[in-house]
Amino acid sequence: MTDASTGTTALADPDGPAAAGPSARGPRARDTVAYLRYGAGKLLGAAVSLFAVLVTSFFLFRIIPGDPVRTITHGRAVSAEQLEALRRQFGIDKPLWEQFTQYCGQALRGDFGNSYQLHDPVGELIWDRLPATLLLTGTAFVLYSLIGVWLGTRSAWRNGGLGDRFNTGLSLTLYSVPSFWLGLMLINVFAVGVGFIPGMFPTGLMETGDGSTGLAHALDVAHHMVLPVVTLVAVGYAQTLLVMRSSLLDEMGSDYLTTARAKGLRDALVRRRHAVPNALLPTVTLLFVNLGHVVAGQILVETVFSWPGLGGLFYEALSIPDLPLLQGLFFVFAAGVILMNTLADLIYPLLDPRVGR
Repeated sequence: MTDASTGTTALADPDGPAAAGPSARGPRARDTVAYLRYGAGKLLGAAVSLFAVLVTSFFLFRIIPGDPVRTITHGRAVSAEQLEALRRQFGIDKPLWEQFTQYCGQALRGDFGNSYQLHDPVGELIWDRLPATLLLTGTAFVLYSLIGVWLGTRSAWRNGGLGDRFNTGLSLTLYSVPSFWLGLMLINVFAVGVGFIPGMFPTGLMETGDGSTGLAHALDVAHHMVLPVVTLVAVGYAQTLLVMRSSLLDEMGSDYLTTARAKGLRDALVRRRHAVPNALLPTVTLLFVNLGHVVAGQILVETVFSWPGLGGLFYEALSIPDLPLLQGLFFVFAAGVILMNTLADLIYPLLDPRVGR
């Protein structure tokens, strides 16, 4: 009887061995399974999206008017036989379905063919131009993310104040300005010079090409980067500021902030520890989308400043049209955005446990 009583007591005791059994680990295990299901769904969706991009990139650029062979041979005396030989060399004389199956087979192996105009493998051309794009857009991304989040937080916390009105008005103006137009204005004012303002910066390219090395070369590249980076930061920070400000304003009326203040926490501490982390989710989405665009670069800005990156390469390919190069660049651009969006989706449950359940 004592043994039975002891056994019953042990089972009923909340601090006994039963509390450490499977039932106690159940909620955590269920959360892990739910997150794995959530992550698998997002990864599957990313794979489907990448295949859709692969298909779209083939058909999208074939509706562009123009004959690549005639564009490449423009101004030269070529016979009809030579034109036909070039079409056979490029593979555009085959039926569309045969071109499509060949393209998909090669792309799945990471081979996007050779450029019509430059005659080099598309993968090598993209790899050669990628560092210049990452340097320009990556620098701009870091700057406008930090500036936008910081100013957006301050504007929302001092909603209606002079600083808030100034920041909001300026960001709305810059957000509505086309980036290429802003770049052209900066070139006219600070590169060419207007009135008493002398031309202080280069009008384009990435370096002077004077053979400098080391610190002198780094300073020369930084000098060329000023205007395109300012252009990208002006537009990017405006968007980040507006999203961060709106998200934080939605959180400011929440009960948990009132409770935190009632406990005697300083205003800066309430903002930093409680309000801002809960308002970051929409901003994180935007930042990851923008991070995906770092690989794509900014086609118009790179073209305006003659920056030797992927954006400028895409513009050059579009003018022919250079189909293999366009297809490869389009896939890389879209893949960067898709992968960053997927990464953001996988991080969401870590920021907000309610996501993915």
